[in-house]
Amino acid sequence: MVNTSKEEDTRRLSGILVHPTSFPSPYGIGDLGKGAYEFIDFLQESSQHLWQVLPLGPTGFWNSPYQSPSAFAGQPLLISIDDLAELELLEKNDLREIPVWKDPRKVDYIEVREYKESLFQKAYAAFKHTPNKMLLEEYDDFCTANVEWLEDYSLFMALKDSREGECWADWEEELIAPVPEVREHLEKTLKDEIRYHKFLQFIFFSQWAKLKAYANEKEVFIIGDIPIFAAYDSADVWADKELFQLDSAGHPTRVSGVPPDYFSATGQRWGNPLYDWDVHKKDGYQWWIRRIAHQLKMVDYLRIDHFRGFEAYWSIPAEEETALNGKWVKGPCEELFLSIQKELGDHLPILAEDLGIITPDVEWLRDMFHFPGMRILQFAFQDMGESTYLPHNFTTTNCICYTGTHDNDTTTGWYQNLPDELKDKIRRYGNTDGGNISLDLIRFCMGTIARFAIFPIQDILQLDSRHRMNTPGVAEGNWEFRYVSQDLDSGRARWLRETAHLFGRY
Repeated sequence: MVNTSKEEDTRRLSGILVHPTSFPSPYGIGDLGKGAYEFIDFLQESSQHLWQVLPLGPTGFWNSPYQSPSAFAGQPLLISIDDLAELELLEKNDLREIPVWKDPRKVDYIEVREYKESLFQKAYAAFKHTPNKMLLEEYDDFCTANVEWLEDYSLFMALKDSREGECWADWEEELIAPVPEVREHLEKTLKDEIRYHKFLQFIFFSQWAKLKAYANEKEVFIIGDIPIFAAYDSADVWADKELFQLDSAGHPTRVSGVPPDYFSATGQRWGNPLYDWDVHKKDGYQWWIRRIAHQLKMVDYLRIDHFRGFEAYWSIPAEEETALNGKWVKGPCEELFLSIQKELGDHLPILAEDLGIITPDVEWLRDMFHFPGMRILQFAFQDMGESTYLPHNFTTTNCICYTGTHDNDTTTGWYQNLPDELKDKIRRYGNTDGGNISLDLIRFCMGTIARFAIFPIQDILQLDSRHRMNTPGVAEGNWEFRYVSQDLDSGRARWLRETAHLFGRY
């Protein structure tokens, strides 16, 4: 974690939102290798100091980074194959038959998993016999330092693998809540499978640490992201059931979501089990403290998705198919963050995703801890009236201005689908003809008083709706976006650099 000075705290900075899966790579998915380092070089060349990612954990159902089998683990699919070869865990012959991918601008998760996991298995087989004593010592040190979450996660994943990915709630009864004797037996019989998952985590975190160090050397600060809730089919819920609202059989009694909003007329039923905050309170919110501390070792700032859920969360009966019949229930509020401050220090580099139904109580909680909130420019032009998201209505510098987020359409696609009267409003507001609308909104964003200005990479590339990252409420076709190396050329870098300098963001 970067301990930002008072001067750095007031710098006007800007940057790009792009998940590592979107980087160029010959292996079917972006990773922590060459494409990631070239992106950081592009940020430096274009005077951009912020890189925002989505959650970095393994992906579960439908490949969503917001539904992960672990709140602590890293995504193995992001592991650089080239780096494994440099460690002599793969041979040149292993890399000769790289598949020809159908579309270099999309991730085919089924094919990528099959390909990369076969290489991971080869790398692990080599690791078990490596003469590299330093690598083995680093592995042992990693396992010791991360024992609190790694033991549960690696056993959980080994069990899932042995049951073809089946949800833990459908396992044999003795595995749903294994007693110490059963767990000891499992750890012996699945010893090699458990070590395999520990190996993948060791490699991921080693590669990520090197990449983050490189970014910080270039004065690029990484903004991480975590969902407020844990996925039901996760090591976290399986290992610590008492922390969640579950019945005696381990099934959720109430689940997460949000009421009807801009994205959905029936609300969103996310389905995550809700926390039992009374249980968390008893040990001083230690699970949350460990989670935040772990993430802040990986990133410089941390965006918490659905921040308003700490003040009050939408509680939906588990049997309901939509979010309509939920209700607001009070959350832990300031008590949680005071506990985190007590352990991690007063200055928490946390950013609050404060979109949706935001009450004065949510704003009070955000402002009590000086967490920057979010302003989305696409939301500023939803109708012909005034909006707090319009740049002239910003009242504080302590916020992040976005053109859009991973949940929004690309700015080009969004503009193309607007009614003519709203297009006209935007053109008049920005004194523009709308011919380069995504660049116009980046200029709007840069020119606001917001401390941070961030835009998805699709907007600097001026891409349309076919390239959006996620469509809320739609299960398929999300999280697949990629760009290719020639997209980030010197002309785009020059335009970004000049625009950043024009608005004092450098």
